[in-house]
Amino acid sequence: MSIEIRPVADGDFFAWLDLYEKYAAFYETTLTDQKALLLWSWLTAPDHEEDGLVAVDDGRIVGLAHMREFARPLEGDRGLFLDDLFVSEDQRGKGVGRSLIAATRDRAQERGLGVVQWITARDNTEAQQVYDSVATRTSWVTYEIDLLANQASA
Repeated sequence: MSIEIRPVADGDFFAWLDLYEKYAAFYETTLTDQKALLLWSWLTAPDHEEDGLVAVDDGRIVGLAHMREFARPLEGDRGLFLDDLFVSEDQRGKGVGRSLIAATRDRAQERGLGVVQWITARDNTEAQQVYDSVATRTSWVTYEIDLLANQASA
């Protein structure tokens, strides 16, 4: 197995969509056509902040990673946030996730960024085994205000 990590390309849409639908299902999130097309338009627009990589094995897309830069005011620099990382179930344990993380790290280094960060679900223990081997778990706690839910209940 020889994994190639490369940027998403126009012809990747259907293979990418298949993986991204599985990613959404893993997190029990509904992926509408509208959301998928919007994200795809971001990933393929050269001037959009969201960027994407795919892992390809023998011509088949087996993993994806989506990322974007962010400001780090206290550090006086910028970082790269890994929004989404997903590997096809039949390819897990073969280094695909590590390869995608390494490519993300390399991209951040090439840009002179200070850090790569990401979050995962507390119960995503399989992925955490990989993450713990390539990065440092932080002590930060994540909060969010869901503005769409607040609008719906108003």
